[in-house]
Parts: sequence; C-alpha cells; structure tokens
Amino acid sequence: MRLTCPLCGPRDRREYSCLGAEDYLNRPGAGAAPEAWDAYLHLRDNPAGRARDLWYHEGGCREWLLVTRSTVTHEVFAVELVAGRSGAAE
Repeated sequence: MRLTCPLCGPRDRREYSCLGAEDYLNRPGAGAAPEAWDAYLHLRDNPAGRARDLWYHEGGCREWLLVTRSTVTHEVFAVELVAGRSGAAE
C-alpha cells in the first residue's frame, strides 16, 4: 500500500506507523476502571468498508495524517494533515 503524504508525496506504507481508527481520542480518563481500559485497548470494531485512521509519517516529515481508506481493498481515498506546518518536509 502507498500513501501520498501532502508534504512528501507518494511513499510506501513502511514509512508510516498506524495508530488506529479515528476513535483514538476516546481514551478512558486517568481514574477509569480497569474494564474501561480493557475495552479501549482490546475490544475494537473492525468493520469492512471505509475507515479513517491516524497515521504518523515517521520515515518522512514526521507529521500526523488522517487516512481514509477501504479495509477491504486497501484503496486510499484521502490523506490529510491533522495539524502542523504547511511548508515543505524536512
């Protein structure tokens, strides 16, 4: 699979680390019960079809990207910067 980084251009998937589905911000609070952490870490949905995942371009510009892709065909529909600079890659 290849991702087209908005700053670096087309790159192989091995340059990136995938954090996971877009529910990454729904972490349990510091005082949450162990069951809440267990559910957050281990009980994730894995639906077939379009998914939005957070990826880190560690082998390039070191920016976080939101990737919209098919979990069935691995077709990539969109790659967007999550936050950060809008200039050229380092």
